[in-house]
Amino acid sequence: MPAVSKGDGMRGLAVFISDIRNCKSKEAEIKRINKELANIRSKFKGDKALDGYSKKKYVCKLLFIFLLGHDIDFGHMEAVNLLSSNKYTEKQIGYLFISVLVNSNSELIRLINNAIKNDLSSRNPTFMCLALHCIANVGSREMAEAFASEIPRILVAGDTMDSVKQSAALCLLRLYKTSPDLVLMGEWTSRVVHLLNDQHMGVVTAAISLITCLSQKNPDEFKTCVSLAVSRLSRIVSSASTDLQDYTYYFVPAPWLSCKLLRLLQCYPPPEDGAVKGRLVECLETILNKAQEPPKSKKVQHSNAKNAILFEAISLIIHYDSEPNLLVRACNQLGQFLQHRETNLRYLALESMCTLASSEFSHEAVKTHIETVINALKTERDVSVRQRAADLLYAMCDRSNAKQIVAEMLSYLETADYSIREEMVLKVAILAEKYAVDYSWYVDTILNLIRIAGDYVSEEVWYRVIQIVINRDDVQGYAAKTVFEALQAPACHENMVKVGGYILGEFGNLIAGDPRSSPLVQFNLLHSKFHLCSVPTRALLLSAYIKFINLFPETKATIQEVLRCDSQIRNSDVELQQRAVEYLKLSSIASTDVLATVLEEMPPFPERESSILAKLKKKKGPGAVSVTELEDSKREGGELNGGGDRGPDTSAMAASNASTPSPSADLLGIRSAAPIGAAPTSAGSLLVDVFSEAGPTAPSAAVNDDGFLRDLEQPTETSDSLLVEGSGDSDSAPPSEDPAPPLSEADELLNKFVCKNNGVLFENQLLQIGIKSEYRQNLGRMYLFYGNKTSVQFASFTTTVSCPGELQSHLNVQTKPVEPLVEGGAQIQQVLNIECLTDFSDAPLLNIKFRYGGALQNLTLKLPVTINKFFQPTEMSSHDFFQRWKQLSQPQQEAQKIFKANHSMDTEVLKAKLLGLGSALLDNVDPNPENYVCAGVIQTKGQQVGCLLRLEPNAQAQMYRLTLRCSKDSVSRRLCELLAEQF
Repeated sequence: MPAVSKGDGMRGLAVFISDIRNCKSKEAEIKRINKELANIRSKFKGDKALDGYSKKKYVCKLLFIFLLGHDIDFGHMEAVNLLSSNKYTEKQIGYLFISVLVNSNSELIRLINNAIKNDLSSRNPTFMCLALHCIANVGSREMAEAFASEIPRILVAGDTMDSVKQSAALCLLRLYKTSPDLVLMGEWTSRVVHLLNDQHMGVVTAAISLITCLSQKNPDEFKTCVSLAVSRLSRIVSSASTDLQDYTYYFVPAPWLSCKLLRLLQCYPPPEDGAVKGRLVECLETILNKAQEPPKSKKVQHSNAKNAILFEAISLIIHYDSEPNLLVRACNQLGQFLQHRETNLRYLALESMCTLASSEFSHEAVKTHIETVINALKTERDVSVRQRAADLLYAMCDRSNAKQIVAEMLSYLETADYSIREEMVLKVAILAEKYAVDYSWYVDTILNLIRIAGDYVSEEVWYRVIQIVINRDDVQGYAAKTVFEALQAPACHENMVKVGGYILGEFGNLIAGDPRSSPLVQFNLLHSKFHLCSVPTRALLLSAYIKFINLFPETKATIQEVLRCDSQIRNSDVELQQRAVEYLKLSSIASTDVLATVLEEMPPFPERESSILAKLKKKKGPGAVSVTELEDSKREGGELNGGGDRGPDTSAMAASNASTPSPSADLLGIRSAAPIGAAPTSAGSLLVDVFSEAGPTAPSAAVNDDGFLRDLEQPTETSDSLLVEGSGDSDSAPPSEDPAPPLSEADELLNKFVCKNNGVLFENQLLQIGIKSEYRQNLGRMYLFYGNKTSVQFASFTTTVSCPGELQSHLNVQTKPVEPLVEGGAQIQQVLNIECLTDFSDAPLLNIKFRYGGALQNLTLKLPVTINKFFQPTEMSSHDFFQRWKQLSQPQQEAQKIFKANHSMDTEVLKAKLLGLGSALLDNVDPNPENYVCAGVIQTKGQQVGCLLRLEPNAQAQMYRLTLRCSKDSVSRRLCELLAEQF
């Protein structure tokens, strides 16, 4: 950069700045600024042409005034004129002013772009660098559109100076981050990659930042960079500190470049070329060896640079997870840092060891440091380091040390920082369940957890212990005895009362033989907590009381007296009042046999994955709990995972008709809260745990037909669950553009979901949309999952569901709003409630709009809501089927199509698709065993449409004849159209 001459000191600017500093008040400062602005304005408007020095001085003053916080509404043209100057200082001030004050919508942007183009083509390296810096500083989409194709050419040109190459690489990186769709490398890819071989280390350092960003989005296009990166890293690592004198930092050769190279290699799997892999392993071993050498300087900068390279190398070793020797060495090296006096090093060591603990090669090596980690958990001053120690204990836990780790974590919970208690509780609950071989130990652990940190024990935790107790006969008596003893404490947490009420209501008879825990003693103990509890817990206790009447008839009079008192049957809470009245009536009029049937013991919960892991993942953020960990939990803790995600519904202990859900009951678990008063569901019920992982947990739900609609008719008072008719608008202002027309492949995507309810609806480079849905009679509920596949945030994210044309009167769709921001790598969920009013043929449209890197993304899909989703299967005998077939003999009631097979005519696949259709597949009905017949009823709000189906395959000709007969002709035609695409 050229030196500033003595004459460029701009004395007038210095005097003005001095005057501003000497002002005694804000008013004096404003007065001085206004005086200067008036002077500058008069100079700019005067007839006399200003020289370059004066323009530069006055523009610089305007820039200073702007930086003081005052608005500047003139001088822009003079700044643009400075760009055409041949003097560096004048051009520099012009670019500086434009970078700070000119926005992308300015009318001067074309003039600015022309000036920048002139400088880029001038071949003057100083002017080229100024222009590139301005483009990067502004970084607008307009800049990207104007120069994205020009900058790569400058970057790879053979005659471009090194300083310009550095600026070009970083400028291109800036434009790629703001407008990735406009920066297309194409033909420049290989030449950009070969910049890693450039002799100038500054060019390599700048280029590698660009290549790393490009590789993360397009790894296949840049995979040739791996061998070049390894080669460059090898030269740096094997060099002495004197070899790279200009790039040696406190005796560490090129530390920044080394870290960037190691980070680039983490974008790819281990090299397939044996020579390249061997050279890389040699580099990593050298880095680990150098970490053991005595420091060459006592200054902190030396150790920081050295450790930065070491931690990046360890991250790469962990990423590859294929070199046992390196993994163990890395673990031992990190173990030395666990007791280092530097807090940051202890934190980083704990964080890296958490990842190492998940590798089969280094897990045992990590376990050797358990005592050091436990000590860190107890003695560290910094809460963030204690949290990382807790994370590492969680990661290194297995069957051999589970009891020790859980005991230490429980001990630490009593004094743990409040900010990490909930997470600690979840981890203890997961470990206790995952590695329990003794169920009594598991029960003791969870009850201790509730005792120590009851306020932080979420519903998922106490749901889970109840599910497991119900599913294990051998632990039920012990659980009943333990909770009975726990409830005797003077101060008892409400979660303990919930667990106690549920377990004693189910299994109190197992300890009733002991006079110290007789039925009346159990009841009095529970009822002594009643007045201290919240409404949901009181509702659960009332359900426990009615169970007691069935288990212990001798308590009937006492319990009826409690139910009969005014505080119950005249309770201000409608849920408690209704339960008390219904339970009292049930106990009075029902015979012993009826009571025994209605109030029988809860059946075992279906086998299903624990919801606690999903909750921990949500709390920790995207990627915190890996898929592998979820699978490990199912595999290792399988014998304990008897319960499902659904919570033990408080009224599941009561009769199905004894109480109706309160208006706030959430039948599909959208709000992840146990519904009050919902009755138990059968194993085949649609309303049990729609999703196993990402979706909400589904507690038991009411089995009455109108219960499914209750969420639609009675939204809760909480603002987050209000249903918004037909729109998913968020708080942020949605983009104003009209919805895009449906994608060309929208019908094809729709057809994929005719015979299935779950899957990926749409996916491109930016966005993935997953769908899971369920239907019952004329109602449906659909969950849409929007996943951001990039590392860039989606802004102004809005979704709109519309029913075009006549579909508005045929289908009612209600949506919950979505979050307006979707972070990179994150996923958000949207819930749709659907009601079929009458038969329909079109599909609702889903429009999604969001801004990615400033660019509006606008796409429209067809939601896979088809008439067959509202099928109710109907079983028929052969006689009934053909009798009904003959009754539907009018020509308009039949739709028939003969078509060529589009897919394999595999028998099992055909059966699966027909079952997925929603109707009943009838066996031994058609005289020809090769044919398939189905029967069902389409449920709409206005009517029911009976449907019979006959599919006749001809394997030899690879043809089908599909015949449908329905009581409504439009349904026959639509079903025929849909099904012909499936076979």
